[in-house]
Order: sequence, then C-alpha cells, then structure tokens
Amino acid sequence: MRLRLAIFSCFFLSLSHGAVAQRLVLVAQPRTPVQMRYFDFLLKQLADRGQQVSMSGRDKAGSTDRLIVGTEQQMPSLLSPAELGMWQQKRESRPIGQEGYSVTSLGRGTHKTLILSAASERGELFAVGWFLRSATYDHRTLHLPFTNSYTTKPDRNVRGYQIGYRMKNNTYDAWTLDQFRQQMLDMAVFGLNTMQVVAPISDDDPTSPLFPAPAETTVLGLSQMSQDYDLRFDLFYPEMAKNYADPDQSAKELRQFEDLIRKLPRVDSIHVPGGDPGHTAPEVLLPLIEQEAEILHRYHPKAEVWVSAQGFTAERYKRFYELLEQHPAYLSGIFFGPQSRESMEQQRAKIPAAYPIEFYPDTAHAMHSQFPVPKWDPIFALTEGREPIDPRPAGFEHIYKHFYPYNNGFIVYSEGVNDDINKVLWGGWGWSLERPTHNTLLDYARYFFQAAPADDERIASAVEGLERNWDGPLLQNTGIAPVLAKLEKLHPANSVKNWRWDSLLYRGSYDRYLQIKRLRELRSEQTALKVVADDTSPPSTRIEGAMRALRNSAPDAEERKLHTSLTSLASALFQECGLQLSVKLYGASNWERGANFDRIDTPLNDRTWLETELNKAGTLRNSEQREKLSRIANWSHPVPGALYDDLGDPASEAQLVKGSGWQSDPELYHSSIDGIADETLEKGWRLSWLDYAETLYEQPLQLHYTGLKGATAYTLRITYAGEEYKLPMQLKANGVTLLAARVRASNPEQMELPVNAELIHKGELTLEWSRPYGAGGGGRGGQIAEVWLLPVEQKQ
Repeated sequence: MRLRLAIFSCFFLSLSHGAVAQRLVLVAQPRTPVQMRYFDFLLKQLADRGQQVSMSGRDKAGSTDRLIVGTEQQMPSLLSPAELGMWQQKRESRPIGQEGYSVTSLGRGTHKTLILSAASERGELFAVGWFLRSATYDHRTLHLPFTNSYTTKPDRNVRGYQIGYRMKNNTYDAWTLDQFRQQMLDMAVFGLNTMQVVAPISDDDPTSPLFPAPAETTVLGLSQMSQDYDLRFDLFYPEMAKNYADPDQSAKELRQFEDLIRKLPRVDSIHVPGGDPGHTAPEVLLPLIEQEAEILHRYHPKAEVWVSAQGFTAERYKRFYELLEQHPAYLSGIFFGPQSRESMEQQRAKIPAAYPIEFYPDTAHAMHSQFPVPKWDPIFALTEGREPIDPRPAGFEHIYKHFYPYNNGFIVYSEGVNDDINKVLWGGWGWSLERPTHNTLLDYARYFFQAAPADDERIASAVEGLERNWDGPLLQNTGIAPVLAKLEKLHPANSVKNWRWDSLLYRGSYDRYLQIKRLRELRSEQTALKVVADDTSPPSTRIEGAMRALRNSAPDAEERKLHTSLTSLASALFQECGLQLSVKLYGASNWERGANFDRIDTPLNDRTWLETELNKAGTLRNSEQREKLSRIANWSHPVPGALYDDLGDPASEAQLVKGSGWQSDPELYHSSIDGIADETLEKGWRLSWLDYAETLYEQPLQLHYTGLKGATAYTLRITYAGEEYKLPMQLKANGVTLLAARVRASNPEQMELPVNAELIHKGELTLEWSRPYGAGGGGRGGQIAEVWLLPVEQKQ
C-alpha cells in the first residue's frame, strides 16, 4: 500500500483541458484496504470523467483548490493547525452516526478547500458518493460542489436493494462480478448500504443460458465483494422443499443451508419469506428458521434473522401472531412484502413492539403486483407489460411516505435494471426525506451522464415526464411526444453506449410508438365498424368494405422510424448491460419478465376478432347476416338505454366502484384494480376481454347504478375473463344472491341473468362479486371483463 500511495502522490487532479489547467489536490491518507478501495473508486470515477487523478498524503500550500477526505480522527494529520481550528469551528458538531459525514468549505484566497469528514470508513464512501453526484460538469470540466457547511446522516439504518442472479431476472443473470461491483458502488453513491442476494436455490431454474459463472460462485463472490467494501450483505433464503414436517426434508434443508452459510465470507442478515416464494405453515417454518439461526450464528455470530408472513392464509396469520407472542429470541424482526393479505399497518399493530418491521417494496412491476400503476391505459399494460422500464418518482415518494411510520428500513424487491431509477430514489429517501426528490434526479443526471448545468434539469424533467406518460388515457396524453423530443435533443457527455441513457430513450420511444400505432389502428377499426353499421348497404358489401378498411392501415414514416429505433435500442441494451427485452432474441425467461420488445408488433385493435366475426357473418343467410352485423357494430350498446362497462379500461368503467384509491390505499386492499390478461389480440380476443377489473382477498368487486327505471326489469350480461385463475365467485344484486359461488366455466365466458324490477331500490342497483374468506397468496383472481345492464323490453 505504501508503494501505491507513493505513486499516487506524484500526480495532481486536473479539472479542465484548457491551456491553463485548473488544478485540484486530493488529500487523503487511506490506511486500510477498505479505505484504499474507496479511494480507488473515487479516482477511477474521476478518471472516467476525463480527469487525471491522484492523491497526496498531506497538502502543501499552493495555488490550487483542495478536496480533503478522511475520518474525523484523521483530520489532525490532514489539515494544518490553523485549518484544523477553522474546520472545528465551522463544521456542525451534531452526531453523525456510523454512516454520516460532514461537508465543510474553507476559503483560502481565490482557492478553496472542501473537507469531507466521516465518523467511519463506510461514512467516507457515502461522503465520496455525495461529492461525485454533486460535482458539475461543463465541457468535460469538473466543478467542485462548494456549499455551506453541513452534517448529514442516514434516516434509516438499512437501505437495500435485491440482486437475483437467476433465470427469471431480466438482467442480472448475464452479469459478471465486475458489473455487480460497479452496481454496488453506484448504489452506495446514492446512500444504499445493503445488497440482498437471492440464494442459489429459489423458485427458479438452477441455471441460465446467460450465466457467465455458476450461481453459487457468483453469490459467494457478491458476499466477498460486500466484505471488501464493508457494505452489508443480506441473503434472501426461501424455503422451497415440499414438506418440512418430514424430518428427512428438514434435515436435507439444514445441510444445504449450512453448506452455503459456511462458505459465505460475510452475512449481516438473512430474510426468509413465508411465501412468494414458499408455502410452509408458520408452526413448521419458524422452528426450521430457529435451527437455521443456530447454524448461521456459528459462522456469522452477529447476523440478524428476519421472516415475513407473505402468502399466508387468514388462519396462518393467526397462528403466526400467536407464535410471535412467545417472543422467539432468534428473530430480529419481520419484513413486509408483496402477497401479504394483512397490511403493514395491521401487522405493526399485532406484532410485538420488540420486533421492528422492514419494508420489502416491489419497485420493479407496473401491474399484477404490490403497487400497480394507477389509471394505466390497457394498451400500455398489453405491450410494455408487467416489468417495463418504470421510473416512478412521484408515485414511489408517496408510497414511501405512506408506509414511513410503520417500518425501520427497507430492501427493495427488484428483478433487474428496469427499476434502476427507483432504487436510487429509495436510497435518497432512506437517507433524508427532507431533500426534494427532484434533487435526487438531478444527482442521477450528473453522476451517470455527466450532465452539464441546465442539462441535468432537463434530464430530471424528462424522467418525471416518463412517469406522467402513464397517467390516464394514452391517446389523450399530450406530453408523450415532448418528453421524447426532449430526450432526443439531449446529448450529455456520458450518454454514448450508456445503458441508463438508452433505457430512457427506449421507454420514451416505446410510449410515443404506442400512441401513434394505437391511434392509427383504432381509426381503421372505427372505419370498419362504421361500414358494418351502415344497414342501407347489402351485408356482403358491408363485410367486404369493413375487411378492406382493416387491411388498409399502414404505418407512417414516424412510426416506422420509432420501430427501427426501438429495434436498435433493444439490441444495444442487451449488449451494454444484458437487459433481456426479448425471449427469442436475448434469452429472457418469459415475455412478462421485461421482454416487452416481443410485443412491439402485436395488434392494438380488435382486427383479428372482427375479421373472424365478419367471416362467420359471410357464411350466414341474409337476415342472419344483418342480425350478426348489428351485434358486431353495436357491441357495447346493443339496445337503447343499455349501460356498459369495459372493466379494466379506466376510461370506460363509469359504474365501477373504485374504492379507497391508491393514494390512501397504495396496495389497493380496499380498491378496485385494473388489469390485463396474459393474452394478445392476434389470438382472437377482444381488448374488452383482455382488460378486466378485480379486487384483492375478500374485498368485493362492485358496480353501482343510479337513475334506473323503477318498474323496469333488466338483463345482466357479464363477460368473465382474465388470467387463468380457478376461483369461485358469488354475485349479489342489492344484497340478493343472483348467482351462487361458482368457478368460471371457460375463459372468456359470457352469461346473462335476469334482474327483476323488485331488486331495484329507488332507481339504484349495486352488483357485488365476492369470494370465500381467508385466501392467501396474492389475493388476486376475482376478475370481470365486461358488464351490460340491458332494459328487458328492448333487449335484442
């Protein structure tokens, strides 16, 4: 190490490439291997930004700015006696904890000194991170972030993110340890201190065609990496055997656990989910975890043990709480994640106060998830899918603040880099909720793209615009095109072959592509339906004209250009970071796992269904043809006075009772949820069948009608459609059972039921679908796609 320091002290840090270089001296005395790695990281980052970099052990007076970095104990050896006194006078003296740091600016004539002092070595890394994300760039010139002196420490002790080196992951199964090291340090720049790694055995294939190394080798390497940089390592360890009540299966699990734990260089904690994945009852699971805790502490005495109630049924929750009332000493706390039938608030109220709660939020998924995007247009859901590139600064800020009173820290659940910005944002909130979210996006632009002044603001604004692209109906959103135009005009210094930049371009381009394509295909569908509805023409003429209108739709130059751009960006993202946007082209495990490039050519209208129905009409006799064509043309309103809801389309479900809404109910326990089935329109489904509404667990799905004719009987027409759930649903009308609990006979399934006039009270009718009490898992599956209320006397 002395040799390396001697070599480093021979150079200076040049801040520009003009005729007269602006110099900065970096003053530091790394004394341990961990400190040396931190400063290696700092020097490399500055070198990557075009700066010649080195360190000096102690600065001599000179005509340069200075950056001085060290622990508080090192300051007397880094500063002159006079400067030490100034530093002690200017810096805030409040406690900064083990991870906090102070920033102190000292003036020295025309040259300045910036001092970063930390309570610990790890605090030095976070101080260095602050410097790297706060420094500004202008034509490759780095400007020091001189600021008022202040002291900062993290609000939450555990601020983590998950790494799944497994087949299901949309990125990480293609990564090397060097890539993971850079990711770990990038996340530390934004204050994240914990890497959670999914165990080699989980609910997934044991290997991936994209693996550069075996799973266990990589997991061990990630643990060693955490040790090398003194950052927390957490093991996410699901219990996957079928029956742990079987002594043989339990013994095998304990052997596998010990074989892994004894090899891991560092373990700060383990997290064992009750479900998602897993299926073991708490009275069997907790004794198993107790035995694993004993094994864990043989090798890692200070490691913590956390468990969740994910996936538990109501009965299992009851037993879980009873077991916690015994205050098992081996448990450190409870973590709260997706597929929890009881909310964090409920769990906090029922779990003994001695056990803290950690948050395990899903930041990766836009639908079929813990936090679905509210008011998401079904076209986005159909194409960009469950795991898209999904920056959600405003949404997740609200979610973070909503759950803040009930937890002590977090580890975000992630499936790759599609939620990269969300991870960074959670790091910012975990450090300080007082700092504006927008400022973290500015940091993101400066650190990852070396954005020049003003460009950082434009980039942050574009990211916020991407979130707003998803707000409300696709065709009514006038902000989508300007967001893409803003991104395309920007060329920050570090944007070439940068996956983070290309991911923003990909999302912005995809949003705009869908808007153009959907408008074009919808117009062709509307033209075809207008022809079908023209009953002054012979049926054969109407069929031929409608077919022609459907076929005559062709993309314009802008749509073709965006298609080409998306093709190039998908390839570039795979090459740059292993992001698998296609199953066939890039080895994604499933289209739902981020492979939304595979949906780029999927139809966005009902053309396939229409062509099928028109062909059927062509085989009928004249009178039957007319009746068939009338049903096609008047699908949603077959008779005057019909009330129709296309459930799942936020713009077409007027009678749907929305419930509490996502702002007060982010996980939608007491709200209706819009979703879409795992099908496509080229398979002959209507879009109105693909999208659906559902609720979770026992929350009823309700439609409420007003202004009905009191003396009129109605026919209720229902389309049951959605994902392949087999769940019984009961239907009541104003509290009276219309349909006993039954499982959908087919998917889709359409049926009609009479609604007698006596059921309607003061012109109002509430329909309510419900499911049996007590279900566990994700609580999903009670899905309805379409509902008509048709006056009987005019029913066709």
